[in-house]
Amino acid sequence: MIRAEGLDKTFTLHLQGGVRLAVLRDAAITVRAGECVVLAGPSGAGKSTLLRALYGNYRIDRGRIMVRQDDAMVDLAQADPQTIIALRRATLGYVSQFLRAMPRVAARDIVAETLLARSLEPAIAQRRAAAMLERLGIAPRLHALPPATFSGGEQQRVNLARSFVAAWPILLLDEPTASLDSANRDEVVRLINEVKSAGTAVIGILHDTASRDRIADRTLTLTPAVDDTAALEPA
Repeated sequence: MIRAEGLDKTFTLHLQGGVRLAVLRDAAITVRAGECVVLAGPSGAGKSTLLRALYGNYRIDRGRIMVRQDDAMVDLAQADPQTIIALRRATLGYVSQFLRAMPRVAARDIVAETLLARSLEPAIAQRRAAAMLERLGIAPRLHALPPATFSGGEQQRVNLARSFVAAWPILLLDEPTASLDSANRDEVVRLINEVKSAGTAVIGILHDTASRDRIADRTLTLTPAVDDTAALEPA
C-alpha cells in the first residue's frame, strides 16, 4: 500500500543562523494491506518527521514515497498539491497528537466532516459520527459542544473518532493513545485491529509498549541521521 525509499530530510534553522539539521538519511519503509508497522527509536531519530513526510506535510529532499491509490502507485514526493489533497480525502488517514479544529464547531460536526467530504448523506454522517463518539466514550450530551471545552483526553478521542469513522486504505497514527486512560486505550487498540482486519495498512508511533505489542506486526527502528555534533552544519 505504501513504499518509501531513499528518504532524506534536512531542516534549515533560520533563527539559528541558517544551521542545517539532518533528520532522515536514506530512510525506507514498506507496508502492505492489513499490516501494522510501528516506528521506534530514540527521540530525534525522525519518527514524527517520517510520518509527516508520508502524509505530505513535509517535502523530502530526496527519495520516493509511492502510495497506492486504486490500481495505481502515486509518488507523493513529486505530487502537486491537488493530488495530495485527493489522497488525503480518500486514501491517507492521519491521527495527529493534538486536535486541530475550527473553533465553535460541535464535536459531532467535526467527526461528520470526514464522511461529508466523501459525499455521504448528512443525516447518515451525523448518525455515524455520534456512534463513533459514543464508542470512544464521548457522552451524547457533549456531541453538540465544541471540543475546545473538553479535557485533553476527550479532545484526543474526538481526534480519533474523526479518522476512525471512515474507512482508509492507509492510516497514519501519531501517538494515538498518549492522552487516554486504560479503558479508552483498549478501545483504540480494538479499533486499530478492526481496520487492519479490513485491509488497512497502518503506520504508527506508540510509546505505550503494551498497546504497541497488541497491534504491531513489525517494528521499524529509526536511528538519528548522524551524531549530535555532526548533525549541525552551516547552511
